Amino acid sequence: MAEQTCFIALGSNLGDRPKNLARARLLLADKVEVIKTSSIYETDPWGVTDQPRFLNQVVEGKTSMTAADLLRFLKQIEQELGRRKTYRYGPRTIDLDILILGDLVLDTPDLTIPHPRIAERAFVLVPLSELAPDLLLPGSQKTIRDLLAASGTSGVKLYEGAV
Repeated sequence: MAEQTCFIALGSNLGDRPKNLARARLLLADKVEVIKTSSIYETDPWGVTDQPRFLNQVVEGKTSMTAADLLRFLKQIEQELGRRKTYRYGPRTIDLDILILGDLVLDTPDLTIPHPRIAERAFVLVPLSELAPDLLLPGSQKTIRDLLAASGTSGVKLYEGAV
């Protein structure tokens, strides 16, 4: 498979959040050539709000993996970093999501690309727009900048802590 650009969201709200993100980036580099990383943002939890705030970041990379292989690889990293299944949108040491993979539009029971809730999530759009504001969301006529303008930046602030 030809190499494609991918954007992967990283999030953590349990344990040493900055360290969790750093370890995930390091493990990601085993199979994804990391091109750029966004700043780290502290964000309100989404879905289930009664939990600690998250640190979020987006990584731009290159990979020749298929979508299914990339998903399996991300799930392995999550397990290695101590993620345990709890409940949907619950707290976690690390969360890795494929946001965009090349120009792929995919909708299967196991995986949807682009990420199906990307347009609703300022915690993803803010760091993604830092990396690729003019990128057209595959399957859409909207840029990341357009999506961010529509969603706003409520609950998202630049992380000021030690990284």
